[in-house]
Amino acid sequence: MTAVKPKTGAAKPMLRVLSGEQLERPPLWLMRQAGRYLPEYRALRADKGSFLNLVYDSDAAAEVTLQPLARFPRFDAAILFSDILIVPFAIGQNLSFVTGEGPRLTPPLAVAQLDQLSEVPARLDPIYATVAKVKAALAPDKTLIGFAGAPWTVATYMVAGQGSREQAEARRLAYADPKAFGALIERIEQVTLEYLSGQIKAGVEVVQLFDSWAGSLSPEQFERWVIAPTARLVAALRKRHPEIPVIGFPKGAGGKIAAYARETGVAAIGLDETVDPRWVAGQLPPDLPVQGNLDPLALLAGGAALKSAVARILDAFAGRPHIFNLGHGILQDTPVDHVKELIRLVKGRT
Repeated sequence: MTAVKPKTGAAKPMLRVLSGEQLERPPLWLMRQAGRYLPEYRALRADKGSFLNLVYDSDAAAEVTLQPLARFPRFDAAILFSDILIVPFAIGQNLSFVTGEGPRLTPPLAVAQLDQLSEVPARLDPIYATVAKVKAALAPDKTLIGFAGAPWTVATYMVAGQGSREQAEARRLAYADPKAFGALIERIEQVTLEYLSGQIKAGVEVVQLFDSWAGSLSPEQFERWVIAPTARLVAALRKRHPEIPVIGFPKGAGGKIAAYARETGVAAIGLDETVDPRWVAGQLPPDLPVQGNLDPLALLAGGAALKSAVARILDAFAGRPHIFNLGHGILQDTPVDHVKELIRLVKGRT
């Protein structure tokens, strides 16, 4: 494995780790760190009236992106405030968020055809504006992370029109009509490449691919619909932007993590909370940076459970490049004081 060597900003802890360096204290950021557990986020969300309004107001989205670092200055990175379903929105599906139920995409491709959709690339432009505004305001020692959904996960939403636990509609289509499903994956790859490239041009220094539903596939289907599209996308990004590291987050991959790491070419692997850090440390190349993998519920619980879980992760990854993070997004009921305690446990007392 050859680590990506960032051309600039090498003094930033997160970029140092992504280039293969081991630090005494790992850099720290949290998935969904800008979000509902923060009262300042809830106030701004209420003012904007809807999640999508907030995402598409670049001033407000930039403010949300920066809120966690204002409250927790020892975080090492800001992650763009947006949503993985911006890509299907740009491909031409209608996007809405139903209170208490989550996102909806219409028409769902379980009952409609891909060629019925007309791309709207302008729907990506406000996101680039958000990136530029965050970059201009971000402290020079902090890393700016961009992201997109990985092709398989985005496809599951596009086919079903919403999230689902088993992704049955997408899996059924992938088996029954792999040509049609492959065309959908290819379209997602194309738009995602342009989307991430636009984020990079606007100022992000790292990108993460969220494959939140990777764990629902059989090994053969995982190779076809997770590993292969991710590898193509990573290779295309590296050709355009060789200095930008890509973090892959194949949630639920379990025993398929080693193949994912070996075949996709990502610069680092994000690990979910179900993976034993000691086991995975023995499965992956020792120079491959890893990210994770605290259970969000351990952070919610706090106290002895949090202290023990953090110690186990730090111990398991002590001999390799490591970025401390959660195994998935922070839960909305997480007390702010528990985040402060997590920072103390990872970073030490100031």
